[in-house]
Amino acid sequence: MSYDAIVIGAGPGGASAALSLARQGRSVAIIERSEFPRRKVCGEFISAVNLALLDRLGVGEAFRDLAGPEVSRLALFAAGPALEAPMPKASGNAFGRALGRDVLDGLLLEAAKAEGVTVLQPWRAVEISREGELGLVRIEDRDQQLELSAPVVIAAHGSWEPGKLASNLEKRNQKHDFLGFKAHFTEAALASDLMPLMVFPGGYGGMVWADQGRLSVSCCIRRDVLTRLRVEHAGLSAAEVVHLHIMGSCPAVRSAIGGASLHGEWLAAGPIRPGIRPRFAAEIFRVGNIAGESHPIIAEGISMALQSGWLLAEQLAQVKTWDRAGREAAGANYASVWRRQFATRIRAADVLSRLAIFPQSAALMRGVVNVFPAALSIGARLSGKTKTLPGF
Repeated sequence: MSYDAIVIGAGPGGASAALSLARQGRSVAIIERSEFPRRKVCGEFISAVNLALLDRLGVGEAFRDLAGPEVSRLALFAAGPALEAPMPKASGNAFGRALGRDVLDGLLLEAAKAEGVTVLQPWRAVEISREGELGLVRIEDRDQQLELSAPVVIAAHGSWEPGKLASNLEKRNQKHDFLGFKAHFTEAALASDLMPLMVFPGGYGGMVWADQGRLSVSCCIRRDVLTRLRVEHAGLSAAEVVHLHIMGSCPAVRSAIGGASLHGEWLAAGPIRPGIRPRFAAEIFRVGNIAGESHPIIAEGISMALQSGWLLAEQLAQVKTWDRAGREAAGANYASVWRRQFATRIRAADVLSRLAIFPQSAALMRGVVNVFPAALSIGARLSGKTKTLPGF
């Protein structure tokens, strides 16, 4: 089975790349190991700068119909009362909104199918090799194997994906790792237009109203802090311990979800591996958080995934042939535009995360925001919430 491009992973990054390439007239296959709909550990907020991109991908109208309310205010939920500031507006005076990954991923994948993308699901990529100008991807399901070929191979499987592909990250456990947790709540007492940053000892998180009356609550906590808390609360699950820790540390969180109902189970994932990684290496292009990952404290994960898929497709469109020289040229250009688009927000997220997790620096952060609430708005700009894609 031969294609122009093979995309491994059908999340926002992979779907964005596949859709963009298909709209250029390329034959594309997506390999996705999970069945949809699926829930993911994800903050689920999508900045307003992505609305034009969602329109080009063919899902903008559906997103506007399904997503939660516009987020026009930011807040800091830490020790003491909540502190608020306005969310900076994107072009067109638009605000961002949130949509559950169980809904968003399905929208994007259906749009890809409508554009003629071949979707192989649930199939798992188990090997990537090279034969001349072609990349060979061996995939398997429960009882059979197939081999696909294409000059362009794109890894969009995420940084948490286990496996032995050249694009999979090495798995290691360190005490300072950040682990991610996420849950949906209903009947919460949070203003519909507010997206708070939660800061608590050893971690941080956020909450935002998504679709279907669900409040999306996500957070990260250091492994060593979680280990200590689990000893103190023997018999409770990791998620239950994290929930108790946040509720006890942030009065405003307790007010927002103290009387809410858990909608589905808590999810866990990680460890998170923030940083910038090769965007093209071993003849494999990378999009989404396998290309580079920011601390989720800035709530830009989906935005970065969507935009990276588009940026890659645009650079591939600039080369006449996808031979080795063409791929290398596209890879170099993609790496450059990717860094210009995302490097600042990754560095800003790293600084904010370091301030948030330690009580003394978190108190300093709260003191600054208390005196200068606009610091929250400035932080949102630094995180990329008003930074448009080139050419938009």
